[in-house]
Amino acid sequence: MLIFSANRYALNEIMAHTKSGGSTKLGRDSAGKRLGVKINDKEFASVGEIIIRQRGLHYVPGRYVGQGSDDTLYALKSGVVKFLSRKKSNFDGSRRFIKVVTIEPAKEKSALLK
Repeated sequence: MLIFSANRYALNEIMAHTKSGGSTKLGRDSAGKRLGVKINDKEFASVGEIIIRQRGLHYVPGRYVGQGSDDTLYALKSGVVKFLSRKKSNFDGSRRFIKVVTIEPAKEKSALLK
């Protein structure tokens, strides 16, 4: 024999009325790091200006170009930026091309642009 009382509605108050949406492991994203070439070939760069922001050595520093702790390349002297391609020998004797960033120093920006 079943007995119905007012208590049978008490279960409804304890349990959820809608199915749980659950949690997701997605929905997170980090901000862009703004990597890439900041000063292009044949453009003028002042001392300390960032030429390339990169992760790893995709571009290698050449003359008058410094390398930061995060592999950022920056100008050590004012001048015109040049992108060169050079052959590099690996440890096993094979060769590959690397991209080198150099600066041709100049006294003044106006002298280079003429």
